[in-house]
Amino acid sequence: MADEPRLLVTHENGIKRITFNTPDRRNAVDRATCERLLEVVQETARDDSKVVVLTGAGDSFCAGADLSTAKPGGGDVTEFLRRVASPTIIALREMSKPVIARVHGHAVGIGCNYALAADIRIASTDAKFGQVFSKIGLIPDGGSTYFLPRMIGYPKAYEWMITGAIIDAQQAAEWALVNCVVPLKDLDGVVDQWIARLRSGALLAFAGIKRALTYGESHTLAEALEFEAVTQKACYESEDFREGVKAFQEKRKPKFRGK
Repeated sequence: MADEPRLLVTHENGIKRITFNTPDRRNAVDRATCERLLEVVQETARDDSKVVVLTGAGDSFCAGADLSTAKPGGGDVTEFLRRVASPTIIALREMSKPVIARVHGHAVGIGCNYALAADIRIASTDAKFGQVFSKIGLIPDGGSTYFLPRMIGYPKAYEWMITGAIIDAQQAAEWALVNCVVPLKDLDGVVDQWIARLRSGALLAFAGIKRALTYGESHTLAEALEFEAVTQKACYESEDFREGVKAFQEKRKPKFRGK
């Protein structure tokens, strides 16, 4: 593994795949890997990919920070979070294209929060999620203090964080943390179905939906309505909208071009 990159990146047919690649450590990430991930995510936001898939090699998604060489009290953690970890989460959320988290095995700590930053989360039945920070005397970072109260409510979010419990895929589904749970043998097939659906869809509208949902999380109803009105203009004037209406009238499947 020493000679292999800790992050694998491919870009084919409009699909960008970003894979954590230290399977012998359940894809735990060190600081250098986190820095590389930020670079890749920022590059992806600018390239011509249409759909992004975030996953892990081997039998895990990402088991959080690699503590094998951790030195408690060493280094400026605030500076690292501000410079690397937090911008990565923001870049994933602000990226106009859809991000799919393909989750199998462990997705804990910052690994869980990378998954939470995605737009679609598809989990195998063996997936395990955890906010384990408190077990080593830390608070959660990577955005879970923002995401989880909105997704599962304050009481459950607080309980999960202070207990550091590992939950299985079924519990994650009950909490609506994942879009679906499928057997591991079907995971890639379901991911491919989502990729096909997203790649052939109205990408301009998808980008607007993502921006509007993110905006609506922290603004009033009136502000959200105004954001919808402004954002709708670009969609209304697009080739995609004209194609969508024409396809509807002709009773055929539309061929969107993202323009």
